[in-house]
Amino acid sequence: MAGNMLLEMKGIVKRFGHVEALRGVDFHVEKAEIVGLVGDNGAGKSTLVKIIAGVYQPDAGQMFFEGEPVVFRHPSEARARGIEIVYQHLALIDLLGIDRNIFLGREPLKKIGPFKVLDKEKMEKEAGRILQEIGLKRIRSPQEKVAKLSGGERQSVAIARAMHFKAKLLILDEPTAALSVRETRKVLDHVLDVKKQGVSVILISHNIYHVYEVSDRIVVLDHGRKILDTPKEEVTPEEVIEVIRTGGAVIAT
Repeated sequence: MAGNMLLEMKGIVKRFGHVEALRGVDFHVEKAEIVGLVGDNGAGKSTLVKIIAGVYQPDAGQMFFEGEPVVFRHPSEARARGIEIVYQHLALIDLLGIDRNIFLGREPLKKIGPFKVLDKEKMEKEAGRILQEIGLKRIRSPQEKVAKLSGGERQSVAIARAMHFKAKLLILDEPTAALSVRETRKVLDHVLDVKKQGVSVILISHNIYHVYEVSDRIVVLDHGRKILDTPKEEVTPEEVIEVIRTGGAVIAT
């Protein structure tokens, strides 16, 4: 397993004042693996992935990425290593075009005399190619405002942005929340496509059936502790729901 390990976390502790959000959590993700990370509100899911993404730093424990010990002090450090997170609220700007949103914060520049300006032509061309790849053929122009997109299309753009910047690990926070059945299917298909490209995925969702459909492995957190870590084939969705409901029993990895 060691040669196939992408991310490994050992004994991760995170405190916020007197509240211990994570209590010695072990967690790992293998290369080209989809891990469903589930649990009730307050379980510690968001805290764990924010440590992976460099938003928080652990108070104790170790984290390894591609076999090297790491502590990300800022999200830019995690992104530089190929870790991308797509939050539930997507961090897309409605009044900007799709092309500007894809390159937000990482815009290509070109020189005009002594000055550097946005390379709008490159952004539009690259965005058009990306939209074709993810199947958003309805959109007439990469410059179309994000405000005009549906929820599923927004998720697709956010995932495409992460993939364009060569993600090795993609973290998706509630990607199917408030989507229609058809749009949910498209987003889950994108998740499977990402895996086919060799990218690992951490999928957070309150919908156990969505997680179960695409995940290779299910991890359940409860009040800052890991209480279940098992291949999908060894558990049913109903059993996962029952573990979450009852607080379960710890199953060793």
